[in-house]
Amino acid sequence: MRAGYAALVALMLGAPAQARDSLGVFDGWGAFRDAQPFRCYAIAEPSRGGGGGALPFATIAYWPVQNIRGQLHIRLSRAIREGAKVVLSVDDRRITLIAGGRDAWAANPRADASIIATMRSGRTMSIASVAATGGGFADTYRLKGAATAIDAAALGCARGR
Repeated sequence: MRAGYAALVALMLGAPAQARDSLGVFDGWGAFRDAQPFRCYAIAEPSRGGGGGALPFATIAYWPVQNIRGQLHIRLSRAIREGAKVVLSVDDRRITLIAGGRDAWAANPRADASIIATMRSGRTMSIASVAATGGGFADTYRLKGAATAIDAAALGCARGR
C-alpha cells in the first residue's frame, strides 16, 4: 500500500515522483513534501465512494512561500451539478464547502482550522453532493492516521527547504 500512495500522488498532482519526498504513511493517510513548488500535504483516498472513474482524494496542505497553513482540498469522485451544495461530514458535524467542478474547499482559513480540529477527533469523514449527471453521491474517508499525517506535513514544511 505504501508504494501505491507514491504512485497515486504522482498521478493526482501531476509532478514527477522523484521530486516528492515521503514523510510517512499513517494508516490510510500519507504525508509528502514537494520541492517545486515547495509544499507539504497529508493525503488520502476514500475508503468508500468514487466509482465515477476519477481519482478522488482529500488533502490538507501547507504552502510556506504563500503563507498557507492547513488548507483543505477535496477532489471529488464526480463533477457536481451546478449550484449543488457540497457537504463535508465528520462523524455527526456537517460543514458546507465551496465547490466547483470536481473540487471543494473550506470557505476560509478559519473554516480550514475548524475542519482539521474536527478531523483530529473524528472517525470518518464524508463529502456528499449531487453529480452533474444527476443522483447523489458521497466519498467516505477513514480518519485513522489523519492527525499524524497532518502533523508530519506541517513539520515537513516547518523545517524549510
